[in-house]
Amino acid sequence: MEIARAAARLFVGQGLRATRAEDIARAAGVAPRTFYRYFATKEEAVAPLYALGAERWAQAVREAPAELSPPEALEYAVRHTLTPGAGVSAPSWEWARTLIRLAETSPALRKVWAEVCQQAERGLVEVLAVRTARGDDNVAARLRASPELHFAAAVAGAAVRVAVEYWATSAEDPSSEGTRAGNPLELALRNLRVLREVAWEDDPTG
Repeated sequence: MEIARAAARLFVGQGLRATRAEDIARAAGVAPRTFYRYFATKEEAVAPLYALGAERWAQAVREAPAELSPPEALEYAVRHTLTPGAGVSAPSWEWARTLIRLAETSPALRKVWAEVCQQAERGLVEVLAVRTARGDDNVAARLRASPELHFAAAVAGAAVRVAVEYWATSAEDPSSEGTRAGNPLELALRNLRVLREVAWEDDPTG
């Protein structure tokens, strides 16, 4: 993670174009060969930071109170993750904002962001399968035979991704539509409401 943080500091401080992989390695206190052991390109170095937010969200869904329905658990997790100072520290928000903005202008960085979002979606499917399964033995069955579950994870992931991207690339105006206090929480919650219409109680085992 130290390499990822060093890359983020350099990308934010001096720009993506001016930063070399060797610069990141030096800032992280590692040899260039160590850098390339983990990352093929300089853009890939920030993938762990992109992934961290998604992992925190999935963890919050996993830990949401058992009595909550899946849509309620997703909304509960979003409130935790997208509230500065709760799941993520306030300073980290500005780092995230800048990195997501950079992804809009760099095809290579946008590819890294897209791949992380896709991996996060797969992880969310597994979390939702556990929450909706009737016992541990039914989790694998739900993963195999519940297109609704995969659809719900895809929609949930897109709902949050769009909110975060809109927030990151919009003007820094707390009154911007869909935002409050400079974060994407309200827009994400509004986007997630569509999942209240998804059928969650199908039985894949027949």
